[in-house]
Amino acid sequence: MKIYFQNFGFCTFKSKIKKIYISALETLGLDFKGFSVNLRFTDKTEIQALNKSFRKIDKVTDVLSFPNLDFVKGKGIDSKVLAQNISPDDGLVPLGDIAICKEIACLQATEYRHSFKREVCFLALHGFLHLLGFDHMTKEDEEEMQEIANEILLKQKVGRNV
Repeated sequence: MKIYFQNFGFCTFKSKIKKIYISALETLGLDFKGFSVNLRFTDKTEIQALNKSFRKIDKVTDVLSFPNLDFVKGKGIDSKVLAQNISPDDGLVPLGDIAICKEIACLQATEYRHSFKREVCFLALHGFLHLLGFDHMTKEDEEEMQEIANEILLKQKVGRNV
């Protein structure tokens, strides 16, 4: 597994995000680790432009995900589809891109009274779950996604004040 961090600079918790992604795959029973993810910090202007361009919503948001494959709620994907999507550059299957607005993450960390690290880890996981086919279009789906995220963050000891 490879995470391509963009605009993260000297971020001390990149390895924690990687562990969270591995834990997510294990929790969901997915035995596939030959993938890559692009994870990018943005500012408010960039994330609003992405949101407007791709979702037709002209407002700032905390995290956006852009999946490359059609996972069905973390149930995996056909091995032939995976084989067809292997990148010649790194030999991995690119799952997609995740953009996190650093400014919104800071504001939300303060609002929810936990650390910036915890908020970024949560948002990175939230985006990753979207790449694996999860969504929160219904209340039940939102609760399921939140429950899975909380379980994974607890396993990885990413509590309120990390």
